[in-house]
Amino acid sequence: MTSWVLRLLPGGVRSLATSSKNQKVEDCHRYREAYGYFLPIQTRWQDNDQYGHVNNTVYYSYFDTIINHYLIRYCGLKTGLLTSPMVGFMVTNQCTFHRPVSFPQVPVAALAVEKVGHSSVHYRLALFPPEPTEEPPSVDHQDLSDGFFLGHPKLVHFAALACTTGSSVHVFVNPATSKPTGLPNDFRNGLLRLMHPASA
Repeated sequence: MTSWVLRLLPGGVRSLATSSKNQKVEDCHRYREAYGYFLPIQTRWQDNDQYGHVNNTVYYSYFDTIINHYLIRYCGLKTGLLTSPMVGFMVTNQCTFHRPVSFPQVPVAALAVEKVGHSSVHYRLALFPPEPTEEPPSVDHQDLSDGFFLGHPKLVHFAALACTTGSSVHVFVNPATSKPTGLPNDFRNGLLRLMHPASA
């Protein structure tokens, strides 16, 4: 019986080490420096659940918003089925909750690109709450229209540690055939702009 336990122990040790490594990666992803693009998100009254904070499922819509905002604004994504040469299907979504936000807070969503394949894109995402001050962060039309990139002075108004982190994978297909299609160079270059050392 003792030898049976000893044979199992190395596998368990590896499992613990892997878990520890994954936790360290997750911890790194909670910091602003792990992301390249940011977009203020206006929470809505209907986002709150009966516990007084944003419902878990709503965070996915925030992440969907920043992804598609960036693709339209900086990668040239066309959103009309009749005019677009490709359509993005979300095939994987994951979210980890560290602390809640609630209406009427205005957090900032964050986006990084971990991998760009032939027809797929792997994103890393986060949500940073506003700093707890008497005056909420000043968000204007240009912030909502353009977002901003790492290093922008307005980021100091948001917490350095994310309240939520997540990941998503897009697969782009030809709308006529629903088969994966290669990403155009301009589109790919816009995505590569958000590749970050923290994604390694």
